[in-house]
Amino acid sequence: MMQDLEHENYMLNSILKNSPSSENFSFDEYRKVSPAYYNDLKEQLLVKYRDKKLTDIEGSEVIQTPYGETLRIVQKEKINFDLADNNFKNQMNHNLKLLPKIGIKTEEKLKKQGYDTIESLLNHDSYKRNASEFLENFDEMSFSSIIDLLNENKYGKECRDNLIKCVSVPDVSNFKFMDIETLGLSNVPIILIGVAEIKGNNIISSQYFLRDLEEELAVLKAYFSHLDENSVHVTFNGKTFDVPFIKNRLNYHRLDVDFDLAHLDLMYFAKYLWGDELPDCKLQTIEKYKFGLERVDDVPGQYIPGYYNTYLSENNIGPMVPIIEHNRQDIVSLADFLAKMYEEVNYE
Repeated sequence: MMQDLEHENYMLNSILKNSPSSENFSFDEYRKVSPAYYNDLKEQLLVKYRDKKLTDIEGSEVIQTPYGETLRIVQKEKINFDLADNNFKNQMNHNLKLLPKIGIKTEEKLKKQGYDTIESLLNHDSYKRNASEFLENFDEMSFSSIIDLLNENKYGKECRDNLIKCVSVPDVSNFKFMDIETLGLSNVPIILIGVAEIKGNNIISSQYFLRDLEEELAVLKAYFSHLDENSVHVTFNGKTFDVPFIKNRLNYHRLDVDFDLAHLDLMYFAKYLWGDELPDCKLQTIEKYKFGLERVDDVPGQYIPGYYNTYLSENNIGPMVPIIEHNRQDIVSLADFLAKMYEEVNYE
């Protein structure tokens, strides 16, 4: 074992010496990409939590769902989530490009002629019909409809900013900051779903954990209890991964659930706002460079299936403790990200 570690150290040092960007990495950071590091961490966790149960985790309790029991872990912490009113619907009224057949140049021409708002276009021969239809639905427009409309009309920086500015429209209690952990990339169970919600000056995280592989239906049902037609998913790469994955599991279990909700995927916003100033736009990179947060003993996604299988085979919660904490930190960070993004596009 000692010889293996010495050989690994020698190999990693050799790689670092030949790396053009080696000055950006410490040896300890680089070692953490190796399976040996995470195997050792897993063994330490098995020893540390040998006599502990899942219900020893702070905020945990076994709950009953229509599909059986599962474990829920609830934690609450303070948060400053203040989205100052930016009167966004009034801003929409000044965005003529939201009407069909009006782009940047046409908008500039119309504004030079004195048509500064969509409402003013009620007096324009060519655009009054579209303006009238827009204004008829304006006050009752759902947030999901607003998102769809803005996504259909992307004309440079102002329009991309609007996709972030519009988060002032829904009540903050409708935001569902969500993340899942799975046993692989496709067609395997979801082992953990986390959802965080803003309640006054607090953010409350609720996590649902698959104690064994028979509990996936209960975990899904418990998560859906947080959702209604006004809910807004807030994720990081959730449009590509989390939401399609959940839909796939619904199909697997033959569950008919309306899961087409308004969705803010902050990965795209992060690339747009911060892509030029960060080494990459991974969630933990943003935490480090924008918020000064660095995680300890965090377990990358590729090791989660192995950690979960060890939890099952050893009947020891140790390997799952950092994964549960990883998931909780992910969903809480999403709230911080969204507040920071909103502040930047509105006031900086």
